[in-house]
Amino acid sequence: MASTRLTCESRQAALEAMADDEGLDVLVIGGGVTGAGIALDAATRDLRTGIVEARDWSQGTSSRSSKLVHGGLRYLYQLDFRLVAEALKERGLLLTTIAPHLVKAQPFLWPLRTPVIERAYSAIGVGLYDALAVIGAHGRTVPLQKHYSRKGAKQLFPGIREDALCGAIRFYDARVDDSRLVIDLVRTAAGHGALAASRTELTELVKDADGRVVGAVLTDLETGTTRTVKTRRIINATGVWTQQTQRLGGNGGLKVLASKGIHILVPRERIDATTGIFLRTEKSVLFIIPWQRYWVIGTTDTAWHEDLAHPVATSADIDYILEHANTVLADPLTRDDIIGTYAGLRPLLQPGTMDESQSTKISREHTVTQIAPGLVSIAGGKLTTYRVMAEDAVDFVLGKERATATPSRTTTTPLVGAEGLAGVEAQADRIAAERGWTADRLEHLLGRYGAELPTLLAMIDEDPALAEPLPEAEAYLAAEVAFAVTHEGALHLEDIVNHRVRLAMETPDRGISALPGIAAVAADRLGWDDATRGLEISSYERQARAELEAEHRATDADAVAARLEAEDLRPVRPLGA
Repeated sequence: MASTRLTCESRQAALEAMADDEGLDVLVIGGGVTGAGIALDAATRDLRTGIVEARDWSQGTSSRSSKLVHGGLRYLYQLDFRLVAEALKERGLLLTTIAPHLVKAQPFLWPLRTPVIERAYSAIGVGLYDALAVIGAHGRTVPLQKHYSRKGAKQLFPGIREDALCGAIRFYDARVDDSRLVIDLVRTAAGHGALAASRTELTELVKDADGRVVGAVLTDLETGTTRTVKTRRIINATGVWTQQTQRLGGNGGLKVLASKGIHILVPRERIDATTGIFLRTEKSVLFIIPWQRYWVIGTTDTAWHEDLAHPVATSADIDYILEHANTVLADPLTRDDIIGTYAGLRPLLQPGTMDESQSTKISREHTVTQIAPGLVSIAGGKLTTYRVMAEDAVDFVLGKERATATPSRTTTTPLVGAEGLAGVEAQADRIAAERGWTADRLEHLLGRYGAELPTLLAMIDEDPALAEPLPEAEAYLAAEVAFAVTHEGALHLEDIVNHRVRLAMETPDRGISALPGIAAVAADRLGWDDATRGLEISSYERQARAELEAEHRATDADAVAARLEAEDLRPVRPLGA
């Protein structure tokens, strides 16, 4: 296995290798969970694979989800058993094999309003959910449902209103740090030989005399350098940008609409409970999800017609979340309780948009289709089923015969940090005692790095200053910033704060106060002089303040206008423009 480290140097080497005379078997456009999953699937089938992302890994939808790995309990009430079974099988794989360090079982309460009828049909639904999970995983990966009276439910969730329930059912799903999942997917793909480059934009498709796509012109947004890459197939996995990417190859293709979902974060001590809660609303569902230091509450589901690169939460969005959460909370939340917000765009695949003459593979939630010879698009789906989407996409470009001969291997491929996890966990008490760490600190580190924790320890042994907590962000060690640069491909301060040390969503000032300490660790490792360090800090600070201002605007248009007052450090030209 090759190195899984993503660095400035590995990025440069990848770009140069992509442009060599050998060419690629597959070039993946898009560094979200779908694209990263495709790159891993292709690389593990011994295809020469490249993956590029115009911004940072997981920059878009894949860093702004509800952070759940779940079967979709609500789909059972739409009688979509196959879809739920598929997702629950994937949940089991992530919990046990693929990413057990990142994906953790999470209990939820389903409050019941009526004592007999609702409990009966809900028990049947949750029971079927559990049964499908056991069948898909060939065994139990999370506990089965359990029923509670009002008194029993309040012991698990003391902070619930008396009139919010007459009883409850506890069921399990799972949670995940979505950005870390994507980054670990890309790193694992690199370990299997994939060539990975972030901050690299597709600017043109190259066609031969017959109109087949045979290559791509890529622009390195760090240097402005362009390279032409030869490839047998290109897979467009750009989510809400799908149509813009397709236009580079011609007319037609998949149609995707963007739907905005927002979440708020409040401190863990603000809600008195040991379990999450699941609510059905008039529009969608609302989750109140416990994490180690905070609660994530969301989501909304509203059409988005503004700038795709900068979805933001409005004051109306925040009010909606607070209103619905407070229907069950005994001590109502206010805006003063909120420590963070984030907004993301779901790529909603529109039905009936395909030319029937095109070769197409369709599932309930995602579609793979040929846009032009040599160019394939995939759209739809959700985080939980990224691996199935990736397998379908690679099968599609290989064709039935070759796909059968070289099947997907990702059901048994652990991500970085997963292999050897049990051995590291067995040493947890000793490590904590030797380092003087609390149980909370060790839980935090194991949940982020898993079996790679010894690598972090070795970095600290080499530079003891890395053992210090970050100033103004003591939940994180300086070593985590260093690791973000030396192993996880962070190129800029915003990459670290948004997607590795996730202060952008976890702190009221979006991490502004911690910037000097983070920059001090990152600067030497990224080769920044004082002027560059200052530019990195000021650029991120302007963006963060613009996003905070957007939260006070009532409409999407006004909120985006506020956000666009701050320019991006590395602006990206809209694809297909």
